[in-house]
Amino acid sequence: MTPPLALIAGAGVAGLSAAWWLGRAGWRSVIVERARNLRGGAYMLGLSGPGYETAGRMGLHAELAAVAYKVDENVYRDRYGRELLRLRYREFIRDLPYVALRRSDLVAALHGALPANTELRLATTITAIDQDGRKASAVLSDGAQVDADLVIAADGFRSTLRPLMFGPDDPRLKPLGYRFAVYDIDDPIGLGSDFLSYAEPGHLAEYYALRGDRLAALHVWRDGRTGPVPADARWPLLEHVTARSFGRVRELMAKATADGVAPIIDDLTLVDAPVWSKGRVVLLGDAAHCLTLISGQGAGMAMTSAEMLGRELARSGDVGAALIAHEARLRPAIERLQQRSRRMASMFIPESPLAFHVRNVVLRHMPRAWLGRYFLNAVKAEIGLVQEAA
Repeated sequence: MTPPLALIAGAGVAGLSAAWWLGRAGWRSVIVERARNLRGGAYMLGLSGPGYETAGRMGLHAELAAVAYKVDENVYRDRYGRELLRLRYREFIRDLPYVALRRSDLVAALHGALPANTELRLATTITAIDQDGRKASAVLSDGAQVDADLVIAADGFRSTLRPLMFGPDDPRLKPLGYRFAVYDIDDPIGLGSDFLSYAEPGHLAEYYALRGDRLAALHVWRDGRTGPVPADARWPLLEHVTARSFGRVRELMAKATADGVAPIIDDLTLVDAPVWSKGRVVLLGDAAHCLTLISGQGAGMAMTSAEMLGRELARSGDVGAALIAHEARLRPAIERLQQRSRRMASMFIPESPLAFHVRNVVLRHMPRAWLGRYFLNAVKAEIGLVQEAA
């Protein structure tokens, strides 16, 4: 008997995790990815809580530990270079299982773990889908047609399949009032195992040391505008954002510009989709419930969601029933995490000088034990939410 087939749009964390868990449930998968390769670079992320546990059940802990980064301290400085705060990570995570790694390293590990009956087609997208109740017939950008038992839209918060299948995106995208930028450069400052933040009202620049004497840069700033930023407008936008930043921030940007580095810039936007499935098409990961980097759980929850979907499909012979059960179990946890992201967004980067000063004074004088308990309790709450869903 031929195993059922899933057509997955997106070879990111959600899509690759889904192919793994569906393979375990006896399915085969075809993954289509719009990019010409599995994208390298990208930002650093922390994998803890439910996502870390899912990675363990996938047998990935050792591989992820081998590519993980050790982070000792986060040193915060202001726009004049003065030290504001030092946060030692072990005071926060204590014995909590946690790995800090690049998104690209996580994607590479997931790709390497794919079942043998998974096919990956790069530089390919889904352009049309037609459903008849028994199958979902998809037309691909190369002209091929795939008749699948399930189509998974795991193509990110700017999903092309979501509006194609569920209608206009405007009601579903909830901007948090921030934009972010990421890029890599050669490391001229020898950062070591710490990461360095320059904070000022309305803007945060962070730098992480990478292997090969490289440096990963992340900027997050308050911005009421939304939508993609054209490539030729990205550096001018960042130059405007950092016009009053500490000199080192501007120097590192100048180096990146001179080296021809192309930054990625996008919005911090929640996805609040009222339903995650329609017939045999289901949204997964950021396409369904983007949490943004403010939550620190986007990649982990994408992996967890993929596991829960795979388990539901293994339990049920009915695809429609499995999709309904998956959403019913996971949605309460996602809604709670999104509510937390909204609350955190209001104080993530204070915009006024007064609010910025007050926040820094509070953090500087707050006992580290209190901050540690807050962090641990937040992660434990996330674990509890997903355990309840499971």
